[in-house]
Amino acid sequence: MVFSEIWKKDRNKLVEIFSDETNEPPKLWDPFIVEFRTYTYCHPSGKTMEWFPVGFSPRKQALSIYLMQSLEELASDLNQLGKHKTGKSCIYINKLTDIDEKILRKMIKETHQLLTKNAEIRK
Repeated sequence: MVFSEIWKKDRNKLVEIFSDETNEPPKLWDPFIVEFRTYTYCHPSGKTMEWFPVGFSPRKQALSIYLMQSLEELASDLNQLGKHKTGKSCIYINKLTDIDEKILRKMIKETHQLLTKNAEIRK
């Protein structure tokens, strides 16, 4: 299978996974990020902004997974996830077959529930 076929398959599977775990439809945040619901985020400084609790970006170099919790909060799940790298605010995976889908689903569901529980939601 060539790269573009794997990329499309993984992108479509991520839409399915995120939709299943959030019960939300996908929306484009910008040309490259797919989000599943937005909420009003209040920064410790008092500044508020619209943001998303979970999402992903199917970039050419890696699939970027956005879970709006700290890496410390996700540490135990990250240890079980499989082959991945982390950035400042995201998880990078090369392809979905490199990771444990059940762990990814758990991380998505828990993050989404945590951040939308008491947030002001924008659909």
